Amino acid sequence: MSFSSTVENKTETADTEHNHEAAEETHSHGPVLNPDCTRELVIDVPADEVAKTWRNVANNYRKYAKIPGFRPGKVPENIVRRRFATEIRKEVIDSLLPERFNKAINELGIRPVGQPQVLELTLEEGAPLHAKAVFEYLPAFSIDGYKDVTVPKPSAEITEDEFQRELEQLRDSRAVMEPVEEDRALADGDWAQISYKGQVQNEAAEPAAEGEAPAAEAQPIAGEDTLVEIGGKDTVEAFTNALRGTKPGQELKVEVIYPADYSQAKLAGETVAYDVEVKAIKKRVLPELNDDFAKELGHYESYADLEKSVREYMESRKQRSVEAETKDKLFAALAERFTFSVPESLVQDQVDTRLERGLRALAAQGMQPDQMRKLDFTRLRAAQRDSAVTEVKTNVLLDRIAGEENITVSDEELERELQIAAIQSREPLDALKVRLTKDGGLGRIKQQLRREKTASILYERLPG
Repeated sequence: MSFSSTVENKTETADTEHNHEAAEETHSHGPVLNPDCTRELVIDVPADEVAKTWRNVANNYRKYAKIPGFRPGKVPENIVRRRFATEIRKEVIDSLLPERFNKAINELGIRPVGQPQVLELTLEEGAPLHAKAVFEYLPAFSIDGYKDVTVPKPSAEITEDEFQRELEQLRDSRAVMEPVEEDRALADGDWAQISYKGQVQNEAAEPAAEGEAPAAEAQPIAGEDTLVEIGGKDTVEAFTNALRGTKPGQELKVEVIYPADYSQAKLAGETVAYDVEVKAIKKRVLPELNDDFAKELGHYESYADLEKSVREYMESRKQRSVEAETKDKLFAALAERFTFSVPESLVQDQVDTRLERGLRALAAQGMQPDQMRKLDFTRLRAAQRDSAVTEVKTNVLLDRIAGEENITVSDEELERELQIAAIQSREPLDALKVRLTKDGGLGRIKQQLRREKTASILYERLPG
């Protein structure tokens, strides 16, 4: 266990309080602990050991200290102790505390999680050292009977109806608009090509009061050669009713009262008066499902090749979907069967991970950093907490089951995952390995692969 950061918070002077507050703002979840997963340790070190360690550290500083006016190794001890008082104090703490804490924790036989928090620290040269710290740990619990926990495992087979709907959607995506040459009126299913100009009624310019500048004229809502489906689910009913039965060349007036929940905020709840000109009638023509259609879509020799490819894609997609949903249900059933408390530090780490994923997604959608800084992170963190608790419990259970069944990740499996990551990040594989080794990412990837492997084994065992 590492104590450097938590001990520094107890030993630093008021000059560093500003930086500490900035760090807390960055990690806004703060040092909250789950009392059900918290243990306390008290360490006392005799004065003679403290004095000996202090002398050794001070002598080491004296040996290598570079102070103007003195040769290396010749700086008076009192100057070294005064000049490097803070550094010497920290090094004494690092020399005395970690080993004793780790030994005490090993004797307890528990697995600590996260960094310890130092609650009390008394350290003066020539006096005993006294320290009290708390830390979170994973409580022991039994997973006896986990193999008996099952959930329904739906079939991932593609039905003929699903297959035909997929083909129809594919066909619909390649539909083209063709003009209707016959002299007739617009009917349901037709597409009207129109030009329009609309005015929001309550935006009409009002006469300016005496002494005031005239109000700016409201901007009209206009469109040219817009296609509107007669009777279409996305067509405002007032437009359908007005256009049905009209012919190209006709001009008409349409008043539309938009509902308060209309998708376009500018028009929601408004009344708009439109001047509309019907320019043409068009129909949507679907392509024939044949070899030519298949060849237009890609490297298919025939329509049969296209059908085979579509079916394989659908089967793979449905298999992934069914498997993910079934695993989630299995994890929920396991968590209900085996109840246990989880360390808050793990929960908050998972909240961090979820937020980072969300912020990356927002950045990919074009959100700028200054916009992100305006987000209510307190509310966002709170909204993520329940899901984070579920994910932590799932991870703990998968780790326990993996240990029970001796599930491991081979070097070959890890190498394949790293190759995929290198391609996705466009980073040389060797450079990626070096970076992940330094920041601990390699261990996290291996741990996640082990969990995924365990989850897949549990899924395969479910009765079909």
